[in-house]
Amino acid sequence: MVYIRAKKVKSDQYLYLVKSVWDSKKSTSKQEIVKYLGKASEVIKDDIPEEFRNDPKILSVLASYNPEDIKKREDATKKSKQQLFKKLTDGNLEECIKIYKNYVDIFNVPDFFDKILRPVMSKIGSDWANGKLAIATEHVASNVAQTLVKIIMEQVSGAGNKKKVMLCVPVGEEHHMGCDVLETYLTIKGFKVFNMGTSIPTDSIMEFISMKKPDVILISITIEDNVSAGQRLAKKIREYCKTPILIGGYALQQDNPPKFEGNVVGDMSLEEIPKIIRKIPLTN
Repeated sequence: MVYIRAKKVKSDQYLYLVKSVWDSKKSTSKQEIVKYLGKASEVIKDDIPEEFRNDPKILSVLASYNPEDIKKREDATKKSKQQLFKKLTDGNLEECIKIYKNYVDIFNVPDFFDKILRPVMSKIGSDWANGKLAIATEHVASNVAQTLVKIIMEQVSGAGNKKKVMLCVPVGEEHHMGCDVLETYLTIKGFKVFNMGTSIPTDSIMEFISMKKPDVILISITIEDNVSAGQRLAKKIREYCKTPILIGGYALQQDNPPKFEGNVVGDMSLEEIPKIIRKIPLTN
């Protein structure tokens, strides 16, 4: 494990990139310096060795010592959201890919999903619902966004040595981008992911559960009209097996979400979902 340590010299803080190494003779771990980074307020992302440069924890520590870096990140995030909204609604996939690449050069893939794509798609959905966007524009933006996610999915990989996670949607739910985003993010985190994606009959989902025996089942619901179908699906799964069920999605972004046979996680931050999955005990 690699992390940042600070050392105060007189009135200034200095940062070191260190790693824990096991000392077999003393049967304990010790810290070894990977790199001296310099005065805390002056250290930037490029000072971190490339293999550790996109570690969210390391970036968070850097930002906490460097106010200018915090402002830079806030400005980059705001600008990227504005650009992505425009290019998605214009139907310009090529420019959307450029925005994604430019952003992850500064941040990382999970941040792009959580801080850029999710709020932008939420705005597109609300603007359509409020009559600010034509239905054709909303469809174009959604199709381009799904293609963008598909391209990102092809570029990521994970260790695949953690719990098996099944992603699905209820019958009638045609929006599967939430599942695609989750597949990419959870794969990065090393989970084995089965993404059912598009709407399929409930019996087929039961058959898949029987064959693959996932450790956790996530049901994604985007449209409020599909909440009842999601409740029926969750109840059917619960009658069929004891596998833990999590239900989330844009349709559950409300103060009093409907009740389900399972735990409602709503439209929470992506980084919280792996934490919840890790805490769930194995049933298979």
